[in-house]
Amino acid sequence: MSKLFQIPPRASFASDPLKSRGRLFEQSPSATRTPYQRDRDRVIHCTAFRRLKHKTQVFIAHEDDYYRTRLTHSLEVAQIARSIARVLGLDEDLAETLALGHDIGHPPFGHAGEDVLDEAMKDYEGFDHNAQTLRVITQMERVYPGFDGLNLTWETLEGMVKHNGPIKLSAGKKLPWAFRAYEGWDWLETHTFAGPEAQVAALADDIAYNNHDIDDGLRAGLITIEQLLELPMVGPAFQGVIDQYPGLSENRIIREAVRRLIGFWINDLLNETQANIKKLKPQTADDVRMLDQPLVIFSAEMERNIAVLRTFLLDNLYRHYKVNRTRSKSKRALGKLFDVFLDDPTLLPPERFRLTSQTDKAKTARVVCDYMAGMTDTFALEEYNRLFSLDVEL
Repeated sequence: MSKLFQIPPRASFASDPLKSRGRLFEQSPSATRTPYQRDRDRVIHCTAFRRLKHKTQVFIAHEDDYYRTRLTHSLEVAQIARSIARVLGLDEDLAETLALGHDIGHPPFGHAGEDVLDEAMKDYEGFDHNAQTLRVITQMERVYPGFDGLNLTWETLEGMVKHNGPIKLSAGKKLPWAFRAYEGWDWLETHTFAGPEAQVAALADDIAYNNHDIDDGLRAGLITIEQLLELPMVGPAFQGVIDQYPGLSENRIIREAVRRLIGFWINDLLNETQANIKKLKPQTADDVRMLDQPLVIFSAEMERNIAVLRTFLLDNLYRHYKVNRTRSKSKRALGKLFDVFLDDPTLLPPERFRLTSQTDKAKTARVVCDYMAGMTDTFALEEYNRLFSLDVEL
């Protein structure tokens, strides 16, 4: 009989909510929640988080109720991040907060939508969904009387900004506009690695989307189990289920194999990270930030397996002709929407139009970009029909 899981003691290098570097705008502490729990609640209750319900992960949100959206993906990342943080003795609430909020800057139609907005904004300093996340949580959410944004803790802001690692720019390259526009930018120490919980959330994101894209791709009929059997790690996982349970339905084969794969990834991360902790011996969260390498890692073998899987998914799922057709349609629709709003800002809702400028086209372009980045897939298609179809009511 296996032993019951014992919750490890808190690691010395875990982020301590009682020692948080605080918020840009000082607020009285909560009597019932730690600062990181308060951050989590603010993310969950914000408008941008709710909109993830109808934003594309791989398949456009309205195509089927089964496939993952940005919202369900974020919830799955949060579950994985909490599980990993618990075993490593880290702050589970901070890891969960970072996982829940990591995608709230994403525009409609996933990376296709990001490409359209970046191209449309090329003369106005571009668009980047990670930078947009910072813009959303520090400026665009406007619900509190004393400040714009959610006024999250330093550790949460830092973790979201460094979701993809330290921000180190090559000579002549500028930070994304949204980063430079944030008045507390220098405060975030973006040249270092993120804290340990943020590193966990970033790799939990990798675990969730790679394995759940396998699940969604199979159920959509765009990839097959037979194809997956040829891949390292993935093939043995599926073959193991097939051999152990002869005659099992395809639905249960997929569920069990994906469950096992997620377990493989998590166990690999835990083993490698625990070995890294023993080798590097960080004593504080700031020690983790100042390392010359990430603390939370996969093994070299796992990284090789991930690279093979990503190539397979790129060639067979993300570039499948059916996905390409949908991506192409969505890109054309978003491109036309951007152009018509920029050419005639009076078509924007009144509260948006008031933010535009007759003399500063860059300012107007950013207002249009913010408006479109906040759209769900569904709303973007409705706006397109309202503006381009004579048969639809305005």
